[in-house]
Amino acid sequence: MASHNRELADFLRRARAQCDPARAGLPPDGRVRRVPGLRREEVARLAGVSADYYTRLEQGRRITPSPAVVEALGQALELDAAGRAHLGDLIGTAATPARRRPPTVQRLRSGLHQLIDSLSGTPALVLGRRTDVLGANRMAKALFTDFDALPPAERNYARWLFLDPDARALFLDWEIHARAAVENLRLDVGRTPGDQPTQDLVAELGERSEEFDRWWQQHRVHQRTHGSKRLLHPLVGELTVEFETLTLPGDTDATVFLYTTAAASASREALDLLAAWTLTPREARPDR
Repeated sequence: MASHNRELADFLRRARAQCDPARAGLPPDGRVRRVPGLRREEVARLAGVSADYYTRLEQGRRITPSPAVVEALGQALELDAAGRAHLGDLIGTAATPARRRPPTVQRLRSGLHQLIDSLSGTPALVLGRRTDVLGANRMAKALFTDFDALPPAERNYARWLFLDPDARALFLDWEIHARAAVENLRLDVGRTPGDQPTQDLVAELGERSEEFDRWWQQHRVHQRTHGSKRLLHPLVGELTVEFETLTLPGDTDATVFLYTTAAASASREALDLLAAWTLTPREARPDR
């Protein structure tokens, strides 16, 4: 079975195991459930397809469900928007041989560099495929780490989050954000199953981090477009930042992350203090 077929089969099995039969509206049938979740025939019944059809799909056979069937499967398996998008990606790549994407190096446009650098008091990160860090302004480097100081091959947000002890100490809710990085990487694998750098990153993190390997095997996907991060910064102490994401119409593989704090809060004071400490003497006292 090809790797993308295995991805589809594994995702369907794990999604099925996480479903609650009672919540799905299935009446008790008197049979003992030896495994958690729904049976294959129950998923098929809820999705309006034959049990044989669903079984072949879960086995990774090369079949092409219609959009209506994909939507019905998403409802039967109680998938959220990210899960349904991931299912669509996996079904598409399993139905047709994966096309190898020509090797390209993702770079940030100079205009976008200038844009995030102009946000002098707002941390801004631009992440690309597989959470590669394409750009970070002065405040983002001060808040997280100076990604530009890392070797080019190591400028990756997920890699830093899992392998740098300072990152683990920085995030008060490290496990929440680390799991989110895993779930986002799963989406990348579904969209570009033949991307070798993504596969290399997953292999490295799986070998070097027990947590990453365990969460990766759960095959959960989710895309967080906003939220908050509680940090314990070594210079300014504890603060909470809210983040919003912006996607670029001209480059769907790049996402801008902006971090803000509530007005008149202790977190705003901490971020302002961090901004002041990171100013160069010339920036602090510009020439008249």
